[in-house]
Amino acid sequence: MRQIIAGNWKMFGQLSGVTAYAEAIRTAPPHVDVIICPPFTLLDRFATALHGSPVALGAQDCHATTQGAHTGDISAPQIAETGAKYVILGHSERRADHGETNADVHAKTLAALAAGLIPIVCVGETEAQRDAGEAEHVVRTQLTHSLPENFAGVVAYEPVWAIGTGRTPTESDVTAMHAAIRAALVAQLGSAGKTTAILYGGSVKPNNAASLLSLPEVGGALVGGASLKPEDLLAIAAAAPQD
Repeated sequence: MRQIIAGNWKMFGQLSGVTAYAEAIRTAPPHVDVIICPPFTLLDRFATALHGSPVALGAQDCHATTQGAHTGDISAPQIAETGAKYVILGHSERRADHGETNADVHAKTLAALAAGLIPIVCVGETEAQRDAGEAEHVVRTQLTHSLPENFAGVVAYEPVWAIGTGRTPTESDVTAMHAAIRAALVAQLGSAGKTTAILYGGSVKPNNAASLLSLPEVGGALVGGASLKPEDLLAIAAAAPQD
């Protein structure tokens, strides 16, 4: 199965840099699916700049309803209208900074699917939860309550304590968690859970990408800071194993 390399720009980037970035990222290796998820303000410009390229576009969040009096929010249909195909949901920074619950993520996932978007639903434990031996329980609970029955999308595992810190779990930790996620997906989704891509996210960089992407049940990467430089994201994509 082709691996997915998704770049989450978070609250970085300006219009002035879109054209050069898009031109550089067009050279992404053909054996992986590359997705760029910039801030909402850059979606339309990126859609134009990436037109005709194999690189897909994604957003970083959506509202659970299609329209209404929700100042500052963006709906899934509005995102789809820009040409984006993916949307990141339930990122740990959304859960922490905006108090998003599993129920919120569930509702947003339904909205994304209804709009024809492919949701990338994030799950992961904090350092305190891992130290307490609760990591797998926390992640299974997030999956159970965040994914709807008809889920057709991508799951991203992000150990919260590794995001932006330069720290990464051991390879055995990543392997164990991805195996637990796969088992949970199969139990929850049946046969569809066997092929749902599970991305790893947490300080993925060019110098550790090859080892992380080669681990069992790792179907790609959700890349944060390293995605801001096209050469770094391209290096990560090139490190993905081929079918």
